[in-house]
Parts: sequence; structure tokens; C-alpha cells
Amino acid sequence: MTTLIATKTKPDILRERGQREVFCGLTSIVWLHRRIQDAFFLVVGSRTCAHLIQSAAGVMIFAEPRFATAIIEERDLAGMADANEELDKVVDQLLARRPDIKLLFLVGSCPSEVIKLDLGRAAARLSEQHSPRVRVLNYSGSGIETTFTQGEDGCLSALVEDAPVDQTKAPSLLVCGALADVVEDQMRRLFASLGIDKVDFLPAREADEQPTIGPNTRYLLAQPFLTDTARALEDRGAKRIAAPFPLGVEGTTAWLKAAADTWQISPDVFDAVVELPRARAQRAVAKHRERLSGQSVFFFPDSQLEVPIARFLNTELGMTLLEVGTPYLHQEHLAEELELLPADVTISEGQDVDKQLDRCLAANPDITVCGLGLANPLEAEGLTTKWSIELMFTPLQGYEQAADLAELFSRPLVRKTRLAV
Repeated sequence: MTTLIATKTKPDILRERGQREVFCGLTSIVWLHRRIQDAFFLVVGSRTCAHLIQSAAGVMIFAEPRFATAIIEERDLAGMADANEELDKVVDQLLARRPDIKLLFLVGSCPSEVIKLDLGRAAARLSEQHSPRVRVLNYSGSGIETTFTQGEDGCLSALVEDAPVDQTKAPSLLVCGALADVVEDQMRRLFASLGIDKVDFLPAREADEQPTIGPNTRYLLAQPFLTDTARALEDRGAKRIAAPFPLGVEGTTAWLKAAADTWQISPDVFDAVVELPRARAQRAVAKHRERLSGQSVFFFPDSQLEVPIARFLNTELGMTLLEVGTPYLHQEHLAEELELLPADVTISEGQDVDKQLDRCLAANPDITVCGLGLANPLEAEGLTTKWSIELMFTPLQGYEQAADLAELFSRPLVRKTRLAV
């Protein structure tokens, strides 16, 4: 059995500023539109934006997805057409065609920000026009100085700002982060078994189920990149429950334990509730530990999931961490994770891609976690890679998914072994 033990010394952090290799926040629409089942995401952007989302989603030609792009044409850029009038026409056509839409997001892009199109004001205007049938919200998915998971952060912070105020005095638990439905169902069962009954998830599955938020809200982050969402929650008076993230067996246990302690659940009750799922998950993860123990891993910054995943790989699978790169390191939200990493690991925040490539090639890791843009060049250099974006498309949180997370890292090594035969 593995137990998380904090190191006495926090690792040093290498801060870099230079060329970066990341996707933009529009990519997050791919998992967000699956999560909020009656929402629609309308990107106000270019044809490049449309191609990016379609490529990332792999949408079948016969499917009718719940996202689209309102193309900014040359006449819009030249000021020959009123962009707001054109946007209103597109929204009217969309809502007439899709009466199932209850929540519409206007998603900003690099092009819409360059021409200073005020989508916040447009969202307020359109929401008033189409109320009460449809709520219209706005957030930015621009790739200017951001990474792709920050699209989810922008979406969730917009939901928080629009959420009704919780007027009750009873404490409630809010789990923040777009989780797969199966993961939410598992967590609800565990919280209910612990005796925590008032639990909401952000975002909810339906637009009308979005939670109320107030001073008695206690929130747990399920994703490490929700900086703006956490700030918006705390502006409402909500309080964060400090915890590692629910990745891996012990990360999930510590995450649940933090909520249980906040609700003053007795240790005996907690142990009884988590004993069986924890033991089952440990047995499943152990099969992958045999292959991964002693293997080295190098993280390029991409998703902001790097620190908690590195902790899982090191503490539960015995992997050696060479460098853990992340686009942004929130010291407060990741404090519990950083304490669990080896003191001698290199953590890099931001990126200077040429320098990091040199360090990676010199280290010659067994597995390199990176974005799609770097994977093929690194494979050509003989390195085994894992696409970091796959970590966002796969349900990872919780006990039942711990072995799936481990398999994402054992699979490339299995493939390499088979190809070498």
C-alpha cells in the first residue's frame, strides 16, 4: 500500500519565458460541449478556428455537434459590415434551427479580440433578447498568452458570475472541473456514503441545474488550471478546501479526506467508505507499476495537469521524474502536490522551447509528455512520447480511473516493445 508522505523541502522552480508550443483555449470546447448537454458553443473567429475545433473533435460528417464558428470575414475586418449585426443574425438563425439550446456561449478568439469585438456586451444584449428561453454568456478562448485548458477556466468562471446566490445557511460542497458523467456518478456515491449530501458539480450536466453559490459554499478543485474560476468563487464568499488533486489512488483518497475533514466525518467512517474502492484501484494500478517502475519521464508544459500527474507517476508507479514542465504554476492550489514531489526534481514554469528541447534530448527519457506539435519531431529523435491533450480527453479522476491513467503511460512502452520485435 502506498501512502503519500510530504517531502521536507519543496523542489526548486525554473522559470522560463520564450517561445511556447501550446494549443489555444478553443480546444476545450471539445470536452465542454459533451459535459453541458443543452449548451452550445459559438466561436466568433476565423476559418482557422473552425478547422482547429473540427480537427480536435474528429466530428463525423453526419453528426450535428453543439459547437460552431461564426466566421469573421474580410468585410468585417475592413469595417464594411457591422460585426454586431452580423453576429445577431447568426445567433437568430442558430436558435431558430436548434430549439434545444438552453445556454449559449459566445467564445472569443484571437481574431475577435484583435478587432476589439465586445462579446461581453453582445452576450448581455442577446441574453435579454432571447430570455427566458436561452441564457447567453461569454468567455475568451483566445490563444494569446494562454494555454488550451484555460478555455475551461474561462467557461466555468463565466458560469460562476452568472450563478444565483445561495441564500441557505447550510454548508454545501461544490466540485469544480468538467468531469465525465461516469466520474461524477462515482464521486456522488462516495460523498453520499460519507454523509455529505449537498453536493453540486460545476459545470452541471444541464443549464437549469447550475449550482447556487454563496458564503456557505465549500469548493474542491478537480482540475489544477481553474485559477479564474477559483477567484470568481471566492468573490462570492466561497471557500476552497485545500487538497491534492483526485488523480491516482492516493490522490483521490487525500482529496476525499479533505472534504471529509471539513464535514467532520470520523476517520472510522471515512476508512470504511473508501476501503473497498481504494483496494480495488490499488490492485489495478499495481499491474502497471511492474512495467513503469524505474522508467524516466519528462514533461513539456501544455495542459497544467503536469504536476499532479507527475506526483502520481512517482509515488504510485515508481517512475523517475526528470523534469516537470507546466505552463503556469499556481503555488497555492498546487501546494499540497508540490510537497509530495521529490526535492531534487526540476520543475519548470513557462517555456523556452529550444532550451527545453535541448534538456530533453540530453536526458533521453523513457517517456516524454508533450503537445502534438512536438511529438513527431521527438519520435524522429528516437524518443517515446505521450500526447498531453489525450490526458484531457480521457476520464482520469477517481479510484475507478486510476488504472486507466496508468495505462496511458504504459501503453507507449508496450507499443515500443512490440515494434522492436
